Amino acid sequence: MKMWAGRFKKETDERVNSFNSSLPFDCRMYRHDIRGSVAHATMLCKQNIISKEDCEKIINGLNEILIDIEEGLLTFDNGAEDIHMFIEEELTKRIGDAGKRLHTARSRNDQVALDVRLYLEEETKTVIEMVKELIETLCDKAEENYNVIMPGYTHLQRAQPITMGHHLMAYVQMLMRDKERLGEVLERIKVVPLGSCALAGTTYPIDRQLVKELLEFNSVCENSLDGVSDRDFCIELASSLSILMMHLSRLSEEIILWCSWEFKFIELDDSFSTGSSIMPQKKNPDITELIRGKTGRVYGDLNTLLTMMKGLPLAYNKDMQEDKEAIFDAVDTVKECIETFIPMLDTMRTIPENMRRAAAKGFINATDLADYLTKKGVPFRDAYKISGTLVAWCIDNDTVLENVPLEEFKKYSDIFEEDVYDAISLETCVNTRTSEGGPSPDSVLKQIKSVREKLS
Repeated sequence: MKMWAGRFKKETDERVNSFNSSLPFDCRMYRHDIRGSVAHATMLCKQNIISKEDCEKIINGLNEILIDIEEGLLTFDNGAEDIHMFIEEELTKRIGDAGKRLHTARSRNDQVALDVRLYLEEETKTVIEMVKELIETLCDKAEENYNVIMPGYTHLQRAQPITMGHHLMAYVQMLMRDKERLGEVLERIKVVPLGSCALAGTTYPIDRQLVKELLEFNSVCENSLDGVSDRDFCIELASSLSILMMHLSRLSEEIILWCSWEFKFIELDDSFSTGSSIMPQKKNPDITELIRGKTGRVYGDLNTLLTMMKGLPLAYNKDMQEDKEAIFDAVDTVKECIETFIPMLDTMRTIPENMRRAAAKGFINATDLADYLTKKGVPFRDAYKISGTLVAWCIDNDTVLENVPLEEFKKYSDIFEEDVYDAISLETCVNTRTSEGGPSPDSVLKQIKSVREKLS
């Protein structure tokens, strides 16, 4: 019999039971449901709403259920409507009437809101730790390649010389923002809705602050209607995870390019690559391609949550049952991607000679040639035109700026001297970019040190 069956004269149609049930996906919150119930029972006892004897029976019974679930001695009953009803029915079966008193001054509306918050608190902390590990892996790889020269790109065209370490540290900065965003979301997750009941609070003399302290949350919801109908924290977490996936997807795209024969800047370890069923020469970056694809999946989860909530009147509506599958999937997907990404990056081998060769061919020192003239008094726009004209001469003569004879340089400006060759060498171009946050090896090492200090 349903817990809410008193009002009804007919049994629920089996098709409705199946359609209505959330147990297949919300059963993962069993620990969080029990944790919230223990805190609730403790508060009810302290406020003399239930007896100490009943409280002890409830807490002991809940702890036994937790142990039995985790040891596989108790399996979920698919006939139960949700995890909350399953645990309450099992508790009542074990301890009798005391189990029926647990739901005093509580509704499933505020109960599920708390369970989701407790679950996402735990999962968000896990994702933050995984992001930190990913950042540390990228810092290690950047340190290995802090002085490896490569071309920097705009519009996927070779633009200016940078280092591989500098390039990787750009992604570290993105991930640091992701970590910060997740930390901010975590603080907003840790708000107690319990005590809002169905929507209008309760006439019982409950102590919501005690529940907050028992659960180690930051605060309680200040409006009971908002307490049961708020899913902003789910949406905000999904948004932060979507941005994180966007960053992983961008790095994945670069890795896909870099390990192609057209670039060949890196080599992925065999254990993190796949082959072809028909082409024996192939070594495919499937992990990064999957991450790029799964980014759309997390975006879809965010869109599901936004669309689900956009037209809902206060307070709780059954539509909100759809929040869990979407946010669970977003969290699961992100964790799976990071878990695979870390060892793939860690075992990735860079090929400095190929990066150096690519940097030498793209006239990526043309800006430095213009800067050479500007530092000797030539207005930048004039220097820019002279450099562009010299690049055109190089293309026509199948050479590079470093190999232009001094007499040819002087045809375009008498200011050119022998020191131009040092000024436009790739090493000089990179090493003298010492502005804060720039690509010089010293700057890259400072960036790595700064990030590690923040992480610690």
